[in-house]
Amino acid sequence: MLRDITIGQHFPGNSVLHTMDPRLKLVLTIAYIIMLFVGSNFVGLAVAVVFLAALYLTAKIPLKVILKSLKPIIPIILFTSVLNVFLMTGKGQPLVHWGVINIYEEGVRYAVMIAVRIVCLIAGTSLLTYTTSPIVLTDAIERLLRPLAKLHLPVHELAMMMTIALRFIPTLIEETEKIMNAQKARGAQLDSGKLVQRVKALVPVLIPLFVSAFRRADELAVAMECRCYHGGEGRTRLKQMHMTARDVLLACVCAAVFALIGVSNHIHVF
Repeated sequence: MLRDITIGQHFPGNSVLHTMDPRLKLVLTIAYIIMLFVGSNFVGLAVAVVFLAALYLTAKIPLKVILKSLKPIIPIILFTSVLNVFLMTGKGQPLVHWGVINIYEEGVRYAVMIAVRIVCLIAGTSLLTYTTSPIVLTDAIERLLRPLAKLHLPVHELAMMMTIALRFIPTLIEETEKIMNAQKARGAQLDSGKLVQRVKALVPVLIPLFVSAFRRADELAVAMECRCYHGGEGRTRLKQMHMTARDVLLACVCAAVFALIGVSNHIHVF
């Protein structure tokens, strides 16, 4: 299961999305997440799904990578869907009536919409990290948060911390898997027993994981100090971010799709 978590990974490429201005990419990703919850029917969600699929095809991200990233959230999708199916009431007669259990059409519809929204949310945010390197993403976040520097907020430090945390997710996942395999080789029962026993069995995994995480953080801090790293004002960048005509065109296409999702709220199909 740990190998299926692909958040924070970057897949280099030369597609339109890979070369797109990261600031615009970040803004459009946030706008897409907002529009997922603005769309109140299946028409808007269908447009969002088709649009996201087209972006993945454009970025040439393999289908197995997408399915791999969605595998860990299947329990969350099932849990939220079941809650909506059994707890949400509606008008008219229920579709299923068995004792105190009543399943309404509204509950089923809302459960499907929530499941689609969660899938699109994870896939959409993952596409941002798949097509943007951590360093470029740091610069984009810093540029977007630059107006907050007038309020004496440490913009560069915040952007750096966010990106380092995102970058070290795959590393910590790999470290966790190594520790778990080492504990299993010593006879630890991590996948069997009752829930309380499984929780207790995770203690020998969490302690060395925290020690390893603090050691990596200390090594990173020492390495940055040895290279005389300092951020903020006066720091130069190897690659400068520039908005191109292709970026503007792609932003217009995204805006048109978002507008279509908003207009779809007035279309009643089901």
